[in-house]
Amino acid sequence: MMVRMFCTAVLAALLTTGSAIANEQLDDPSALFRDKSTAIVNKLNERRAEIRANPRIAEEIVRSDLLPLMDIEYSARLILGREARSATPEQLDAFAIAMSNQLINRFASGLLHFRSREQVQVLDLKGKINARATKVKTRWRLDSGGYALVDYVVRMTDDGWKVFDVVVEGISYIISFQGQIRPEVRAIGLDAVTKRLSSGDLDLAD
Repeated sequence: MMVRMFCTAVLAALLTTGSAIANEQLDDPSALFRDKSTAIVNKLNERRAEIRANPRIAEEIVRSDLLPLMDIEYSARLILGREARSATPEQLDAFAIAMSNQLINRFASGLLHFRSREQVQVLDLKGKINARATKVKTRWRLDSGGYALVDYVVRMTDDGWKVFDVVVEGISYIISFQGQIRPEVRAIGLDAVTKRLSSGDLDLAD
């Protein structure tokens, strides 16, 4: 459930670009969530008939709009922890891509449950903006009438704000995946884990 909620909500983390500057000069990243999330929902709404016939279209929309704006390498390093120290840049890159590709498939399916910008509320940012880690809080209205609480953890990079973790109902996807991935890497090695992720043989638990 945690991964699915992460996937359905993460579209709101489409952020702007810019140079890393002093914390007191940083723009509030939450201010950009509403317009960007609405744009993605609109794209999906416009092509829902095509998507029903070919679900891969939704994957293409998500991949083109979301993937470039996530810090997948940084997330991969956090997930692997000390297991990343002995990895070559090529191995780390392959792992990050394999993991993000698996998540993209889940994003595409989950995003189709949301049709309106009214389903997401971006809460006011509290506290100072930190370039290393700023949490943007949102809540998503579910079809059941309840809400899912989703926090996006972003950091400022040379390419602008990037999302590196998402906390759904208090559960970090980074921490969750650490518990699943690290034992596998220790048991069979990073290359084998990457291969299993790429082939779909290693399915990250919801």
